[in-house]
Parts: sequence; C-alpha cells; structure tokens
Amino acid sequence: MFLTRLLALLALLLTVDAPAAPRAGGLVRVRLETSAGPIVVAVDVRRAPITAGNFLRYVDEKRLDGTTFYRAARSRNNPKSGLVQGGNNHKVSRSLAPIAHEPTSRTGLRHVDGTLSMARNAPGSAMGDFFITVGAAKYLDARPGYPGYAAFGHVVSGMDVVGRILALPTYPGGYSIETMGQSIRRPVRIVAARRVR
Repeated sequence: MFLTRLLALLALLLTVDAPAAPRAGGLVRVRLETSAGPIVVAVDVRRAPITAGNFLRYVDEKRLDGTTFYRAARSRNNPKSGLVQGGNNHKVSRSLAPIAHEPTSRTGLRHVDGTLSMARNAPGSAMGDFFITVGAAKYLDARPGYPGYAAFGHVVSGMDVVGRILALPTYPGGYSIETMGQSIRRPVRIVAARRVR
C-alpha cells in the first residue's frame, strides 16, 4: 500500500514540471505572447537539435520574458518582406553560452516565409537573439563558402502580427552598418514565451 502511494506520488511529481514532449515529427510549439499579439512557432528539435534546444532553454528559463522584437529589416525591393528580430538584444547578462552553428546544409531546413532562425555574428556566436522571415529569404541559407544562418522552426500562427512588426517605424541608427535604419522606434515587448502543452 505504502509503495503504491509512493510510486503514484513520484509519477505525479515527474509529470508536473516535465517539459512538453515533442509533437509528431519532432516539433515543439511555443507561444510568444507579445504586446502586438500572439505568435505561435513550431521548433524543430529533430532536424536542428542544438539550435532548437538552445531556444527552448531560453523559453523554459523564462529568459525571453520581458525582451523585445527590436529590429525590422525590410527588403529594399519589397518593404512587405524581410525579417523581424527579437530576443535579449545582445545583453550578455541575459544570455547563455554561445552554441555551435547548425547550417541549413546540414539540417535541410530553408529560409522560407515564416522561418524561425538564430541571429548571430560569426558562426558559433548565436545566443539569445532570433529572427522570423517574412517572405522567402534564400540568401540566408548556407551555400559553398557561406555558412548562412541556422533555421530551426517556423511560424504556425501569427504571421499577421509578424507583418505588423515589420511595418513599424524605425529610426536611422543601428548597432552595425548592416542594421542601420532597422531599429524599431517603439520595440514590441515579448511579455512571455511558453511551450504549448
């Protein structure tokens, strides 16, 4: 009797804080609750285990809570396409150690409309910043002589929210030559990031 109760209690404790198991195909859904509306992403833990695992660690440790979408990089040819970038905005105090680079040539994932990918400087420097593409962005995929960026998931719902973030007013400054004119004047707050159970 005592052993049965003990086993039942242990089983209950193990399920209370257990992370959500990957859905079919190795996808884990995460809901980003933002001040502009919700965005739900599917993170591919099977094809991009290092990058997806890193993102989920930021989610599980609540390191994305209170961060922002701070960058809107619109295409010169089509201002309705480009990417929005969010996360800890290079704040080392909120960051975990950098992760190894998982190029698209290894994972088989591609930068299509709604792709979730890691922001980085040099390959192997990605930490807690990520971006979402609006429209196809083949130029971000790996190719001979170019490591590309590490795609690790896609938007399931909320692309209308992503599009609204992309259209927000930006100011001329930036933290590098490549990002000049892409900083959002009033960044969109990521209120919370949680796994969808």
